[in-house]
Amino acid sequence: MAHVIVQVNGRPYTMQCPEGEEPHLRDLAELLDSEVQRVKASVGNVGDIRMLVMAGLMVADRLSEAIERIRELEEQVDGLREARNAAQMEALEIQATLGERLMVASERLEVLARHLGK
Repeated sequence: MAHVIVQVNGRPYTMQCPEGEEPHLRDLAELLDSEVQRVKASVGNVGDIRMLVMAGLMVADRLSEAIERIRELEEQVDGLREARNAAQMEALEIQATLGERLMVASERLEVLARHLGK
């Protein structure tokens, strides 16, 4: 396990993470610290624990919104897949119908050609 020192609200915290995950942990700490700073700017200094809880709730709210948006986008993708599949089926049906009509037209032309050739 790697050890990383992160800063939240101006205070250092030593954290552990799997090797190679240090930059990600630093990014997460920066995200939390930015939320702490937003809380601090809007409500003032309310104590570390309460500020961290408020910042955590703000991050959780953003996460919740992102999860909902992902769900909506997945539904859209599913709808588009269904529409694509329906369009492909329709194209195959049109292709088959067109093929049948071309065969009928070809047979009629052959009959006409034979008739005109007499």
